[in-house]
Amino acid sequence: MTDTVLIAKGTADLHQLERSLPGVEFIETVDFDSLPDAAHRATFLALRSGARLGGEQLDQLPLLQHVIRVGSGTDNIDVAELARRGITLHRNPHASAAAVAEWCLVSALSLARRIPMGHNALVQGRHMKDACLGRPLSALDVAVWGAGPVGRSAARLLAPFARRVTFAHWPSNPPELRQLPAHELVEHADVHVVALPLRDETRGLFNEGFLAGVAARQPLVICAGRIETLDVEAFLRALDAQRIGGLALDAIEAEHVGLVHTTAGARNLLVTPHIGAQRTDVRQELDAWLTQLLASISTPVGATHQEGP
Repeated sequence: MTDTVLIAKGTADLHQLERSLPGVEFIETVDFDSLPDAAHRATFLALRSGARLGGEQLDQLPLLQHVIRVGSGTDNIDVAELARRGITLHRNPHASAAAVAEWCLVSALSLARRIPMGHNALVQGRHMKDACLGRPLSALDVAVWGAGPVGRSAARLLAPFARRVTFAHWPSNPPELRQLPAHELVEHADVHVVALPLRDETRGLFNEGFLAGVAARQPLVICAGRIETLDVEAFLRALDAQRIGGLALDAIEAEHVGLVHTTAGARNLLVTPHIGAQRTDVRQELDAWLTQLLASISTPVGATHQEGP
């Protein structure tokens, strides 16, 4: 039996997949809430961060055996429901880490030099050179929250440019990392890079309490992961009140646009439409990984089940 792959539009180069895996049927969809009729045949499902997958969607996929997250984050997937149904989850947490780290470095340099402030003012028709007096990144201490692939990659890339890079202590952190208790970093860091996965315990973890602790240093805050780890409205208020010196948010999805598109005055605010991993080499690596994975676990055309001797 030929395997069928349901793939979210934009997840990979569909034409290349079809050329590389001629014995596999691919069905592309733009909406997991309204699946095409043929989707019920799917034994594999491949998606990136934009699509949501929970029980309601899984009910429409009775033959599904594998879910492939082409990337790392799983907050858009009901992992517990997959486990309950015996569906295997595959993901690649390392391919995009260096690209996201590069975005962190760009953000740190931009916020330190107050480039977003100058740009946002000019877009509003205002010339605010005097408000763009920046600081050298080499004079700033960086705190990294999260020691996963992105956090570690960001730390390595920032280290040559910053005065010091330190991780927030966590029991599962590799022991060789330089780390300090969270309360010390809150009090002393000039830049905070948030690179935590979005889970129940991390949702809104960075809130008014955190902002009160860091206000004396007016730090720069860079969120390299899901923005739901922050109380974004509280951070925007803190930015306007100069309790933080700058804010960078990458994972802005379509539903977040209204949150950051305001008529407020010029801000040292950098927002990007979830482009941290949007680099050609990363997409090529993930496409190759998806192709190899499907080739290794799918059933070739014409293959038959062989009974034991």
